Amino acid sequence: MTHADIQVLIRDNPHTLSNAELVETHISWVILTDKLVYKIKRPVTFSFLDFSTVEKRQHFCERELFLNRRLTTDIYLDVVPIFRTGNDSFSFQEEDGLLVEHAVKMKRLPGERQMDLLLGKDLVNEGHMEQLAQQLANFHMSTEVVNAHPNLEKMHEDFADLLRVAPFVEKHWGADAALLLHKGEEYSKYILRSLRNRIYERHLEGFTVDGHGDLHTRNIFLLDQPVIFDCIEFNDHLRKLDVLNELAFLCMDLDAHGQSSLAEALLNAYNSRHICVSNGSDEKLFHYYKLYRANVRLKIHALKAMQMEPGEALDQQLARVKTFLDLFGEYLEA
Repeated sequence: MTHADIQVLIRDNPHTLSNAELVETHISWVILTDKLVYKIKRPVTFSFLDFSTVEKRQHFCERELFLNRRLTTDIYLDVVPIFRTGNDSFSFQEEDGLLVEHAVKMKRLPGERQMDLLLGKDLVNEGHMEQLAQQLANFHMSTEVVNAHPNLEKMHEDFADLLRVAPFVEKHWGADAALLLHKGEEYSKYILRSLRNRIYERHLEGFTVDGHGDLHTRNIFLLDQPVIFDCIEFNDHLRKLDVLNELAFLCMDLDAHGQSSLAEALLNAYNSRHICVSNGSDEKLFHYYKLYRANVRLKIHALKAMQMEPGEALDQQLARVKTFLDLFGEYLEA
């Protein structure tokens, strides 16, 4: 389907898609209605995902449903087919139409309870961290333990991919800023080499799990019980990780929001339930994973900025890049 097709789908299904609002990402169209959400995968291919065919998109819709149900109840409802009818319309009912797409059907959650928005209003507290820690510890102790051994070369390769935005960083913030990225890449080599034995030991102790993979504050709703949603379904490599790597993502995001005390509270609460930091090597590894997660957010925001035209939206995007560039530097110097 195309953007124009999605608009026709919304227009021709006023009862199913009442008061619809369309949100677009680089990999999905998300249709928000009063009570439901329909998420449709775009026919795109990147180095980290392949949504190029209807069959592949259906497969990943079904994976999204299955994987997210591990962490949620009554949120991910179904995978529903979409049909093109004879008059170039689209319907969720077969009506002798041609199957052209699938959508993940979800319950809509109250947007005002999204964690990143609540952080901006200073409405997140240590009680929320206790709840999240309990939920995450239970999840990590019950989800599949990964048998494949860690690939340290691949871990460094993932980290070093940051260097592709170094020219962009230098253009906007100077040679010293770009040098910071190169220093980070060298540090990655050093720390992975020095902690190699502990990384393998942790794997043998069962800390490598099939986790969430995208654990940041926009993917959490703070209701009576937190709802953690939108895990990575399209790339197993990005989802199968050490629990410290998973926690580091959320703690890094809290640091980026200026809430380091909440990040510390989260880690302490988690560790009291599922001991994942037991020595100095674990502490160094956790710090490395936070640096890696700041790296990823810096790179993603930079790549997006590189595709934008000059204007207010680009200025806002550059500010996001600078937030994670600064945090990357703080972690590297700590």
